[in-house]
Amino acid sequence: MKVKTMLLCVSLLASAVAVAQAPPAPSPEMQAAREAMMKACDADIKSTCAGKQGREMFACLRENNAKLSAGCKDAMAKMPRPGGAPPPASK
Repeated sequence: MKVKTMLLCVSLLASAVAVAQAPPAPSPEMQAAREAMMKACDADIKSTCAGKQGREMFACLRENNAKLSAGCKDAMAKMPRPGGAPPPASK
């Protein structure tokens, strides 16, 4: 009986740790801004950052800011920053 109780406790602890490590879902505002940015930057992504996805694609867009269309630059400037930090100043 003690072994079963111990296994149950270990299983519960392991599942709690796994749930705690899951990243939080993006806010509705972040999802809407991301969708708007993807739509505005579609052509720029295909021409400048082809084959990249996720963080690599966002990094590529930031690194190639000078090559982006005005609509894409505007949409990227409106993206909320993690932790509520303000967007970087435009150059």
